[in-house]
Amino acid sequence: MFYNERAYGLGSKRSVIREIFEYGKKRKKEIGADNVFDFSLGNPSVNPPEKVTETLKKMLETDNPTLLHGYTSAVGDPETRTAIAEYVNKTYNGGLKPELIYMTCGAAASLTISLSAVLNDGEECIVFAPYFTEYKVFVENARGKLVISKPESGTLQIDEMDFESKITEKTRAVIVNSPNNPSGVVYTEDKIKILCEILKRKEKEYGSVIYLISDEPYRELVYGNIKVPYLTKYYNDTIVCYSYSKALSLPGERIGYIAVSPLMTNAEKVYNSICGAGRSLGYVCAPSLFQKLIASCVDAKVDVSIYEENRNILYNGLVEYGYKCVQPDGAFYLLVKSFEQNADLFCEKAKKYELLLVPCDDFGRIAYCVDKKTIINSMPQFKKLSEEYNAK
Repeated sequence: MFYNERAYGLGSKRSVIREIFEYGKKRKKEIGADNVFDFSLGNPSVNPPEKVTETLKKMLETDNPTLLHGYTSAVGDPETRTAIAEYVNKTYNGGLKPELIYMTCGAAASLTISLSAVLNDGEECIVFAPYFTEYKVFVENARGKLVISKPESGTLQIDEMDFESKITEKTRAVIVNSPNNPSGVVYTEDKIKILCEILKRKEKEYGSVIYLISDEPYRELVYGNIKVPYLTKYYNDTIVCYSYSKALSLPGERIGYIAVSPLMTNAEKVYNSICGAGRSLGYVCAPSLFQKLIASCVDAKVDVSIYEENRNILYNGLVEYGYKCVQPDGAFYLLVKSFEQNADLFCEKAKKYELLLVPCDDFGRIAYCVDKKTIINSMPQFKKLSEEYNAK
């Protein structure tokens, strides 16, 4: 054998989301883009904030491009890390320190590094269903084992009894993703408090640290007066994994960070482990141009009202047509309950109406980060799909 079989398995088959996205590109060439309703990929459709665009233009007009594009420190530009800590502490009272922040190539790198830093062979990481499917790849790459906690039926909030039942002496990490991909659910403060109390109790019971990893690329994408709890305020052993992909509509630029809570047990040692994991994985010196952009635009945000309008059109229309949905409070995803037990078959049948949905347990995930026109024009197709099932 002249290659790594495990790596070949990951590379020879794309994720289901990417498979559907590639199918959509092919289908658009065949029948025209306006006739295909592609809700597969979470690619922001809202423009970056004007502040981001203007700052980038000014940066590129510099007289010293060598400095602009040169390496930063392996852990990240000091000015950027300071700006992030000051912003988070002012906005969320997060208690961050610049010297415990590590700049990364987006949230995927943040998670991969963090899991590699804290998991030993065979240790367990709990995730809450429904969850981002790549978590399994990230955890197994760190030689850990993924354990799934089922949510409350109907609300998709954390089921504290099920969660506690999944914790064992092998549990080393728990990932919280709020707002959630793929449901758009924001975990309430009450649920977060209960979760953290359970973890504190279990840490004492087993005499070991359980790390709470907060995966939050959608933190700023919330609607109305919904608040997303900042987890360092509730649990000391917290690692924050953040990305600017959605907050600033910069997914392709791959810029984010890891923040270790200063209150964590052996915080400096954990941070050094993160530095070591980043080094061993080749994730050093995140893109310097965009590190420096973040330093100036750390408080900028996209226009969330555009996503909210899409959500309202989609959710209200689907409910009217007889679909069962959990109304999302954040992100730009909506889960629609499958009309049959097999969500794969449901999503395949949706293709007949050129609706490209992603199967997720017994739901179809709809990424509504698309033009409003796409949402409006897709509604008759969703109605036809519902009518086909209801006619049986």
